[in-house]
Amino acid sequence: MKTRQGLREVSPAFEAEALAALDSLYRAALRLTRVPADAEDLVQDTYLKAFRAADRFEPGTNLRAWLFTILHNTARNRARDRARDTVSVDSEIVERSSDTPPASAQAETPETLLLRDLLAPQLQAAIDALPAAGAHSMTRWHSRRQSSVLSHQSEVLSHQPEVVSHQSDDVRRQSPSLTTEMDD
Repeated sequence: MKTRQGLREVSPAFEAEALAALDSLYRAALRLTRVPADAEDLVQDTYLKAFRAADRFEPGTNLRAWLFTILHNTARNRARDRARDTVSVDSEIVERSSDTPPASAQAETPETLLLRDLLAPQLQAAIDALPAAGAHSMTRWHSRRQSSVLSHQSEVLSHQPEVVSHQSDDVRRQSPSLTTEMDD
């Protein structure tokens, strides 16, 4: 066989059978890449690899399956290589964003930003209009609920009453302003 620009001459039967699979290889490549230009490049690379390795193909076996194997392996290698590509970050923009103070008095956390985006505007406006006492009420409710849970756990686990009392005292120590409300 003669070598010409890295390609070996192949039999006309191999070439005809390989080119007959062009349309189905392109459709498979398009399903894998979802971009027509990338699918064309993938098919081209598949044929390039197949013709370079034509001497390793065993006549009488399934050439179409061999081509699809090359196509899928090439697509997988490309995806892995893209995942390894470095990401360039403009450090000046990152520095400026970290130096910028939050617009509101409360720091915006990712959770609050997500909830704000998901809530309907009217509901968000109602929540924002709540006085600070509303937040205090939620804290009191949480403390009462915690005491109730601790009492229930002592019943279920058959703990001594002193353990429950100690745990309730811990809750009260964490929120001393709530002591009178919890006793109601």
